[in-house]
Amino acid sequence: MAGAAELALALVAAAHLGFQATVTALVYPALARTGVERWADVHDRHSRRITPLVGLLYPALVVAGAGVALAGPSTAGWVALAGVAVSVLATAAVAAPTHARLGRLGPRPDLLRRLLVADRVRLIGAVVAAAGGAGLLL
Repeated sequence: MAGAAELALALVAAAHLGFQATVTALVYPALARTGVERWADVHDRHSRRITPLVGLLYPALVVAGAGVALAGPSTAGWVALAGVAVSVLATAAVAAPTHARLGRLGPRPDLLRRLLVADRVRLIGAVVAAAGGAGLLL
């Protein structure tokens, strides 16, 4: 039976996967199609709307992951932690700084490509974390 830390990580990883899949499939493609004339407004609204969700999910992933790490993870726990690490690092090292540059410089194709690649890496991390989280419940 899963303990509280494992249950928390499984639930947060599942929520993160739903969030990340929505961003990858719907939000970022629409953002990437935004023209220069509307970019500043659309990007600013996107940033304001998504920040509270990111501010809720990512700290929850880190806290739940720390709980599992401190408890001595099973194989499924290590899988979940690896996925969390990929998503968090891709966000902190690539996606967030790229968003900041897009906010300053506008929709440059190289920056949009970089953001979309980082986003796909985050989705892979979210899938791995959710699979590991599901394994924690078995």
